[in-house]
Amino acid sequence: MRSAAFCLADKVALVTGAGRGIGLAIATALAQAGAAVALAGRDESALQQAGATLAEGGARVAHAMLDVADAGAIDRAFDHVLSCLGRIDILVNNAGVEQVCPALDVSEALWDRIVDINLKGAFFCAQAAARRMPGGGSILNVCSLSSQIGIPTAVPYGSSKSGLAGMTRALAAEWAGRGIRVNGIGPGYFRTALTEGFYADAAWQERTLRRIPMQRFGRLDELGGAAVFLSSDAASYITGQVLYIDGGMLAAL
Repeated sequence: MRSAAFCLADKVALVTGAGRGIGLAIATALAQAGAAVALAGRDESALQQAGATLAEGGARVAHAMLDVADAGAIDRAFDHVLSCLGRIDILVNNAGVEQVCPALDVSEALWDRIVDINLKGAFFCAQAAARRMPGGGSILNVCSLSSQIGIPTAVPYGSSKSGLAGMTRALAAEWAGRGIRVNGIGPGYFRTALTEGFYADAAWQERTLRRIPMQRFGRLDELGGAAVFLSSDAASYITGQVLYIDGGMLAAL
C-alpha cells in the first residue's frame, strides 16, 4: 500500500523546462503521484505533446510559455498557472542550458546566457512561487554533479549550478518560517538532448562509466522517486539539502 505521505493528490506542481528530458521525467513522476502539473518552457509544440501524454494518463495539465531568462515573463507565466489550476504548491526549477567551451574562450555573452537561465532564472522563479504559496510549499532545484566537482570546459555551467546549490541552502534558511521547503537534486549522467554530444563519443562513455560504481548511466525515470519524495509530506522535515542521483560517482571520488 502506498503511504499517504508520498501522495501528491490535491497539489499543483509547476515544472520549468518541462517539454522534454529531465523536466518531463519529473513532471511525469509528479503527475503519477497525483499532482496537477503545469508544464512551462519555450517550446510550445513540445509542451503540448508532453501535456497530451500526461493527460492521457489522467493528469490535470496546464501549459505556460516561459523563458526564465526574462524576469518579466515569470510573473505572467505564474499568474497564468494560477488562473488555470488555482494554486501552486510545488515548483521544480529545471530549466537549464549548457555549452561546452574552454575557459579561455568563454565570452561575456555565453557566460550571461548560461547564468541568466540556470541561476538568475531559477531565483526569480523561486521568488515568484514563494509569493504565491501563502500556506507554504516545496521548491526543488535541479542542480548537477558540477555543483560539487569541477568539470573542464564547463566553467559557466558549473558556476551556475554551484550557485544554485548555494541558493538552495540560503532560501531554505530564509523561508523555513514561511512553511516553504527548498531542496535540490543533483543528477549524474543521464542521456538527454543537452548531453547527447557526450554520448556520441564512445571513448567518453568508457571513461565515464569507469568512474561510476554502478557501472551504468542513469535512466530518466530514476529521477522521479527523489523528486516526488522531496516534494511530498514524507520530506516535511527536510530542507536545504541536495540529493545526488549519480550511481555512486561522488561517493567514489
